[in-house]
Amino acid sequence: MKIFAVILSGCGVFDGAEIHEAVLTLLAIDKAGAAYQCFAPDVVQHHVVNHITGKEMPEKRNVLTESARIARGNCKPLSAFNAADFDALIFPGGFGAAKNLCDWAMRGDLCTVNPGVESAIISMSEAGKPIGAMCIAPVILASLFKGTTLTTGNDPASKKFIEKMGNHYAVTAHGAVVADRERKLFTTPCYMLDATISQIAEGTENIVREMMAAMD
Repeated sequence: MKIFAVILSGCGVFDGAEIHEAVLTLLAIDKAGAAYQCFAPDVVQHHVVNHITGKEMPEKRNVLTESARIARGNCKPLSAFNAADFDALIFPGGFGAAKNLCDWAMRGDLCTVNPGVESAIISMSEAGKPIGAMCIAPVILASLFKGTTLTTGNDPASKKFIEKMGNHYAVTAHGAVVADRERKLFTTPCYMLDATISQIAEGTENIVREMMAAMD
């Protein structure tokens, strides 16, 4: 059975992992006949947002602890990740990908990637294993690769960054998957477009299917 490592960035679209994208990714993996293990960095998240008001809250939360809410408790620290144990790596979106896994949301062109996230991506890439990113998470890949093609749908800010980092940008619609088959990098826009939950399900199923087909 093929096994996906799923890297989460907290719990909630504005300050962590986008919950629909995360859960539907896990469902798509299961429906494809594969297994998964969730991971998250054991760090304090950038900030906490009230998802009703959109305002920042005066408290601190841990990315790993929050991610474990989505994984029903079965979420390991990213420091325990070993590329040899997995066949693919995938990142659901949500602003946590751009705030907790990297700092693109705050620093833009000066973006840096969490060292554990970078290590996981590079080790999987060097092993020739598929890597997927959805929603805003492709900015992480843009920070680490050059000359690849990525998508976040049709978002001007991330398009500018992706291209400035030396990559190509593909404008895409719901459910589309952009594949760099040589590097085995796969991206899909999800909630970077105005989407219904069924359209998110389509995107997650499509990217998982493409990644499964790319496995050796």
